[in-house]
Amino acid sequence: MSNEFQPILVTCSFPDATSARATGKKLLEEKLAACVTLIADVESQYHWQGKIESSREHLTHIKTSALLFEQVSKLIRSSHPYEVPEIIATEIKYIDPDYTLWMQDSLKPSSRA
Repeated sequence: MSNEFQPILVTCSFPDATSARATGKKLLEEKLAACVTLIADVESQYHWQGKIESSREHLTHIKTSALLFEQVSKLIRSSHPYEVPEIIATEIKYIDPDYTLWMQDSLKPSSRA
């Protein structure tokens, strides 16, 4: 594994703004996220227990480091109201260098490798 800082974007949906904000705040307080963006009122369609379901949700984009993904995932699972929460990480291939530095300064020192 590279010793270079690897920013990632974690996507997670929540049933309401209250749970999305609460989880985002915990991630920020623990310095597991540099920024959490809440996107209100999206519609998700999905398979659940043998049926196709549809529900209104609140989507979060969590900017963090690949080295913190397991901790981020654990915190989300510990407080998320869903039985199977969506926790998807995408590597950020292109990013502004100043934003990268800001992220590094905002996260736990262990995220820097």
